[in-house]
Amino acid sequence: MNWTAVKSIYLFEMSRFFRTIAQSFLAPVISTSLYFVVFGAAIGSRIQEVEGVSYGAFIVPGLIMLTVITQSISNASFGIYFPKFIGTFFELLSAPISFLEIVMGYVGAAATKALIIGFIILATAFFFVEFSIQHPLAMIAFLLLTTISFALFGFIIGIWAGSFEQLQIIPLLIVTPLVFLGGSFYSISMLPPIWQTISMFNPVVYLISGFRWAFFGTADVPILTSLLAIGLFTSLCLACLLYTSPSP
Repeated sequence: MNWTAVKSIYLFEMSRFFRTIAQSFLAPVISTSLYFVVFGAAIGSRIQEVEGVSYGAFIVPGLIMLTVITQSISNASFGIYFPKFIGTFFELLSAPISFLEIVMGYVGAAATKALIIGFIILATAFFFVEFSIQHPLAMIAFLLLTTISFALFGFIIGIWAGSFEQLQIIPLLIVTPLVFLGGSFYSISMLPPIWQTISMFNPVVYLISGFRWAFFGTADVPILTSLLAIGLFTSLCLACLLYTSPSP
């Protein structure tokens, strides 16, 4: 394993992240603040509690997952697509670096960026609502697994995409609606029975439910089911990358 190559790719991607401070840090804070104003204040005044938790606190895990998932995908997909677009990716392919090392560098950087943003949103949430984290280690584990799995998914999108339009079509038209309909701002138990059944086919439901359990100890689906779901998704992404990897 060429750890020097992995480290070089990782540090290069991270340096690009820190060069855009306003976009990387201020944008998530502002968007999170707006979500709290719109959902926490406006809707929260009509919905006092959900499953024994104040509505303002209840949406915190959903807000974090919403941003972390989208950031993981966009960082990984753009990170690998941009070198393809400008032609520098061929220099990477000609270097003595394996496909696995390239994936580790780009996916590791994308997951780290999303993880940092996730903790920034968590810190921002403390300024708006009061809440505690019942299972902090589980919260970190879910956050880490989510960033890695969706960074792998974003890397696949970046390899597949042939234009900037294709780079955005899956996150915008598929992933974002699934996150919004996955219980980010409500509990699945609040829905009519037929929609509860339909929601169970949304894979994001299991991620948000498990992550919310780490905060409040309540979940729409069993915690083991959530772990199996994210493990299956990560395995599928890895299998897809191994299938598309170039032959040595």
